[in-house]
Parts: sequence; structure tokens; C-alpha cells
Amino acid sequence: MEIYLVRHTETICEKGICYGQSDVDIAVPFDEIFERIISELPSEAFIFSSPLKRCVILAKHIQENIKTISYQEDERLKEMNFGDWELKSWNEIPQEELNPWMEDFVNIKVSNGESFVELHERVGDFLSQTISKINQPIVIVAHAGIIRSILCHQSSLPLKDAFNNKVDFGQVIKIDF
Repeated sequence: MEIYLVRHTETICEKGICYGQSDVDIAVPFDEIFERIISELPSEAFIFSSPLKRCVILAKHIQENIKTISYQEDERLKEMNFGDWELKSWNEIPQEELNPWMEDFVNIKVSNGESFVELHERVGDFLSQTISKINQPIVIVAHAGIIRSILCHQSSLPLKDAFNNKVDFGQVIKIDF
């Protein structure tokens, strides 16, 4: 089955801000980027989206421009929960908190947030409960962390190597699952 992984476009956040599950807006203008994204998608698909507005804005635009079999927002597609680090500059995060996480982001849980392995488990839950029942093209509009997790599920890449998967803003990655 074809799955099109679509990362949201750039946000209004300054570079260097940790915004995980914070519901930040996307930068304008985005019309040209949205049109390029649509040109890379199938003409008909199931659409799943993170419920965060930076994904929903794009997913709704896709829904209006291709034949949508079904549209669904799913909490399990939210970006990693960075807890106490949300909307802070990476430079503001105390080194005694940041360094252990940087050394083992897979297992170390962010204070009042989650670890990458927890994100990966909810993505796995989404894939097994939702995606496995569909036999037609699927578009998933989500975040870099979610897309990297899906790519690890698909390729059996160890989670510690998830960042080997480069995922740019507005990028479309087609996989067979």
C-alpha cells in the first residue's frame, strides 16, 4: 500500500524554539508550497492528520484539492510532547536536563513530556489499528518526529538512528507499507 508522509510547512516560531505539541501557526505565504505538495500526491486517498493546526491547515487544503475517501485527525499523530521545554529556546533549557536527553533521546523522558520510544509506541498503535485496514493510498500530514518514527517502523531502522531520516518542511515522502 502507498503511504504519502507529508510534513507541515514552516511555522511562525523562530529557529531554535522547541515547540513539539504547542499549537503554533504556519508561516505565510504557503499557497505555492501547498500546490507543490498536492502535485506530489495521488488523485484519491484516505487522509490522516495530526490535530495541531500546522498540520490541519495543510490537510484541509489537500482534502479540498484531491478526492478524499476519508479525512480523520488523530491525537497519536501529534509531535513529541516536550513538556517543560515547550516554547523555550533550546539554549534556555538547563544543560543538566538537555545533555542526558541529547545522549539518549530514545529513552530519556522530557520533564512532564515523553521520550521518543513513547512517541514511537503511539505511532505503532496508530499504524496497527488504522493503517493496516486500508488498501488504498493514504496521506498522513504530520510532524518530523512522527514521520521519522513511521520510517523506522517501515524499515526497522533503530530509533537511535531516526535522525538519519531527513524530513524537511513541506516534504512529501512516498513509502510502500
